[in-house]
Amino acid sequence: MQTTGSPTSNVGNFLTDVVERLKIARYRFIVQPQEQIFLPEYKGSTFRGAFGTTFKKICCFRKQSVCSECLLKDKCAYSFIFESSPSNSSKKLRNLEEIPRPFVIEPPLTEKNYFVPGDKLDFNLVLIGKAIEYLPYIVYTFIEMGKRGIGKNGGSFKVEKVINQKSEVIYDGKSEIINNNNSLVKIETPEKDIGNTLKLSFLTPTRIKYQGHYIDRPEFHIIVRSLLRRISLLMYFYCGQELNIDFKNLIFQSENVKISNMALRWVDWQRYSSRQDTKMKLGGFVGDVIYAGDIKQFFPFLFLGECIHIGKNCTFGLGKYKIIGTR
Repeated sequence: MQTTGSPTSNVGNFLTDVVERLKIARYRFIVQPQEQIFLPEYKGSTFRGAFGTTFKKICCFRKQSVCSECLLKDKCAYSFIFESSPSNSSKKLRNLEEIPRPFVIEPPLTEKNYFVPGDKLDFNLVLIGKAIEYLPYIVYTFIEMGKRGIGKNGGSFKVEKVINQKSEVIYDGKSEIINNNNSLVKIETPEKDIGNTLKLSFLTPTRIKYQGHYIDRPEFHIIVRSLLRRISLLMYFYCGQELNIDFKNLIFQSENVKISNMALRWVDWQRYSSRQDTKMKLGGFVGDVIYAGDIKQFFPFLFLGECIHIGKNCTFGLGKYKIIGTR
């Protein structure tokens, strides 16, 4: 990645270029419980599981349990969103067993378990690339999901509104009209020059595998490796674009950025997978890490990571972090 001019200007130009090719849209679902709803402490699994189950019931015509065996898989909205895999026509990366899904559910982060009519139960949905075209299917799925109910007691909710990042109404529950207008996320760069200290706050359990093991100490080069892989795969498979940068050089330079302070803890949580008919333990680290070093050139990827998350199981809302500040 060649740069000229001021650091902030370079970051902004490169970020704008990447965002234009990696299309990201974020929607806020404003929902109202219609009866008591009981949810676990971490709600991402419940939302993701109910979303997948309802989406398949709506989209699947042949009721196949395995999408790969279905003749309609290449034209199916559910298969595209939930069962994506490299096609035989892909010029690159055809040997990957699976690729990141083109969506992220950001559930309510409150530890509150019980919700009754009048309570707030809003959540965010991030769509990437071609997945944005399926927004009407997805909004309808969440409407039906609310009618069917979620949580331990199957409590129902109503989708009152869906708004984009500009606070424009995409769906109004009163008129029941979906307006899929231009909702692409605009990622702002800092107005002042970027310093050499960076603080990341990991808000949801973050699961990053490096050299075959899940890490509990997120060295900066591991963060960069994970972000580059996720961004490049999403861009290639869902946006038809390639991330043309010097990966090897960036990773080499990222190894010079070190942890100066760390306050992390490991959180284990468990979910039931209906597809695998088993309970799964999904642990990850949460907390704050401060990095020191030459971080300017990595900011475009870090900004994108705030939107698309990092690591494994992002569809559940895992791997959510926030850039707290620099100096």
